[in-house]
Amino acid sequence: MPKRSPPRITRAVAVGVATGASASALAHPLAGLAAGPAAWLLVHRLRRGRAPTLGFTTAAGFDLLAACLAAGMPVPTAVRVVAGHFPPHVAAALTGAADLLALGAAPRDAWSAVACPEIAPLARGASRSARSGTALADLARGLARRAREQAVDAAEARAQRAAVLIAGPLGLCFLPAFLCLGIAPVVIGMATTLL
Repeated sequence: MPKRSPPRITRAVAVGVATGASASALAHPLAGLAAGPAAWLLVHRLRRGRAPTLGFTTAAGFDLLAACLAAGMPVPTAVRVVAGHFPPHVAAALTGAADLLALGAAPRDAWSAVACPEIAPLARGASRSARSGTALADLARGLARRAREQAVDAAEARAQRAAVLIAGPLGLCFLPAFLCLGIAPVVIGMATTLL
């Protein structure tokens, strides 16, 4: 019977608890009750809203494919070797195409069976350049470069979005403290001197 590991506290829950505790200590317990769930929701949405991009591991897979093809490895063997460096659904599509190629299917037929949008440019290029492994290696290098650019763009977009979204919980936490410590003493001081 396999042992079950205890459930881990997710990052969203940890951020929510920390933000709620900080807001309670700095401002008011009610601010902590509002800031904690708001921070949890923000982190949970940021994690869930990640767009599926190719990523750095896929770029490394394309680079490895280019290196195998440039070294002279046959296309079916190279594709089967590097399939493990891609996400599971992409690896299954690549392995299926490599198996069809190894069985002697026409490259156009083998690559047209690949119904995976992440590697559709590779499938189109491979069916066009069926005779030349070096042309496919150049295409794989270009796809690796594009995958890296997409991953960097997606990371920058998430960071910019987080910087904008974090302003709300920060304002919620520090505005009551600013009002209580900065504005209220001045107003109370002016009221006591005028009355």
